[in-house]
Amino acid sequence: MADTSITLRLTIADPVPGVRYSLQQDDAPFEPVTAGDAPLSFDVPIRLSADNRFLGPFVRREGPERRFVYIRIGTSAGDHASAWSRRAKIDIHDIPAALLAGARAGRVLEIVLPGRGKDGSPACATVRSTTGWRAV
Repeated sequence: MADTSITLRLTIADPVPGVRYSLQQDDAPFEPVTAGDAPLSFDVPIRLSADNRFLGPFVRREGPERRFVYIRIGTSAGDHASAWSRRAKIDIHDIPAALLAGARAGRVLEIVLPGRGKDGSPACATVRSTTGWRAV
């Protein structure tokens, strides 16, 4: 079986208005946007191998198992006047196999993420959803 193109949707439920966000493609910001009052979503194209390995320029790796996607924030997303220079790490290696099968069939997999830390600033480091991945 050849690689399959799938889409992962990363939705930030409550981004900080006025702050620039982007995906990280290779080592650069990709299509940065400035947040308003509404949730902010990024559709991430990923290649999924026959053995469910995640591939492509948005996929980062750490060790033999962990795979993730970065969301760049503030200066990291290209806004050099920002007060923040952060990245949010979104794990993808733990997406259940049943959901990956749905993605192979054309379903978009979405995760909703908190956009703010306890202090109200943009969430960063490893950001976890309270609801997990779902097919939409």
